[in-house]
Amino acid sequence: MNLQSMTGFARAATDHDGTAIAWEVKSVNGKSAEVRLRLPPGFDRLEPSVRQAIQKRFSRGNFQAALTISRMTSTQPQPVVNEAFLKDLAGLAQRLQEQFATTPATADGLLALRGVLEIPELIETDEERAALDSAIEVTLGKALAGLEQARRTEGEALRALLSGHLDAIEALTLRAEADPSREPAAIRERLAEQVRLLLDASAGLDEARLHQEAAFLATKADIREEIDRLKTHVASGRSLLAAGGSIGRKLDFLAQEFNRESNTLCSKSNAASVTAIGLELKAVVDQFREQVQNLE
Repeated sequence: MNLQSMTGFARAATDHDGTAIAWEVKSVNGKSAEVRLRLPPGFDRLEPSVRQAIQKRFSRGNFQAALTISRMTSTQPQPVVNEAFLKDLAGLAQRLQEQFATTPATADGLLALRGVLEIPELIETDEERAALDSAIEVTLGKALAGLEQARRTEGEALRALLSGHLDAIEALTLRAEADPSREPAAIRERLAEQVRLLLDASAGLDEARLHQEAAFLATKADIREEIDRLKTHVASGRSLLAAGGSIGRKLDFLAQEFNRESNTLCSKSNAASVTAIGLELKAVVDQFREQVQNLE
């Protein structure tokens, strides 16, 4: 099953009976499917169906969808200036300039104010409006299909990248497991040396109790459980990547588990070589988690 990134962009356009229709849609990372729309005046009726179309197709991401409508027929309505309103605004601007020394109003600035310049709607029959809405819906479907393909393409690239991170985590885990400092002989030598140093420092210490405490501390410092859990998490990550689908949240949780085990491995380590491996492991886990944030 395919993976999807949460980032992508697509555009689709068509002509319908003298009207140019164009959709631009893009998405970025998000915790859920959040949609922001930019529709031309008079097309707010489409908002519920557009939101539903996006949220039905995608489960996560912040989406922006913009519709552009251009009439190309000779019957395109001409802009109409509300002259009475414009005159009132110009008078108000003049008074403000005289009383408060404000910047003089400009013609283009006044015309840009809402209600001054109006473009009357074409008178459409119910059948014409339904046909136009249907063409807009079809074009939106093409744009969303393009966005989905873009997200899938990036998702497959992320699959390869995350798989490489899992390989690196596994390799570091095996290095920690095989580190010479974890050999029984090396552990016994470190314990014996620590006991000798303590006995030399104070002749009154109980040698048997000291050996017992040293053995207990060595047991607490063992990283066997962390290594086993890291191996299990690697297997889980590979299984999720193979299954595909909307696995972003699951992999994010797995990244947290990787981070927890690598932190514990570093804190338990009693050898510089294992600590170095743990620090390298933490760096790879951070890279893994950063990339996981981009997955749906």
